Amino acid sequence: MYLNIQDNAIFVADSHYNKKNIEFLIFLRKVESKEIFTTQLFLMGDIFDFISGESRYFIKQNIEVINLLNKLSKEIQIVYLEGNHDYNLKSIFPNILVVKRKNQPLEATLENNQTVSLAHGDNFINWKYDLYCSFIRNKFFLKFMNFIDINYFISKKIEKALLGKNICHEMKNFEELVSKRVKNYNTKIIIEGHYHQGKTFLFDDKKYINIPSLCCQKKYTKFIDSNFKQEELCN
Repeated sequence: MYLNIQDNAIFVADSHYNKKNIEFLIFLRKVESKEIFTTQLFLMGDIFDFISGESRYFIKQNIEVINLLNKLSKEIQIVYLEGNHDYNLKSIFPNILVVKRKNQPLEATLENNQTVSLAHGDNFINWKYDLYCSFIRNKFFLKFMNFIDINYFISKKIEKALLGKNICHEMKNFEELVSKRVKNYNTKIIIEGHYHQGKTFLFDDKKYINIPSLCCQKKYTKFIDSNFKQEELCN
């Protein structure tokens, strides 16, 4: 699947939206008001701290953001690359191009016809992790969990654990990790989220861009004048 990355396209990653991290709601309101202008929005995964199409509790908890995304999806093109915290999303976002983990990387083209690989960033790890990802995305398993989630006691425990996590930290070996990851990609430009670092590296003829975490760095990335530039989210 190919699509063109438009001038003024915006990339948002790892906002981990919950009642503690509200940056993504602030961002969407600015897009709605045109204070932040774009015609194309790439959501690079882990936008919600947790959500799936089968999770009644987390859909209810995130309904304001869900409704706003669905409203904006009728006005601008939104591409949502599922992450490890948000999956099985097509039933929630009917007008958004949802790209499952198994279909990543997604390849897109720039104005000069250069090809770019887009992925959340938790691919190319190992077969054990692939198996785990398949299991936790299984619709029958998730529906069963919903069935036994009396008074949302399981969902509330998950929510409490997620709220208590510290997800913002610098990875000391990140460049070394990236130097290995880029070998899995066929394009010269690779864009990922997942790692919450917001750094760019060059390896021979390949350029790697890690989109900053919206909740950690308070930044997103904009493609403008043929460059990928980080922008501050100001309250």
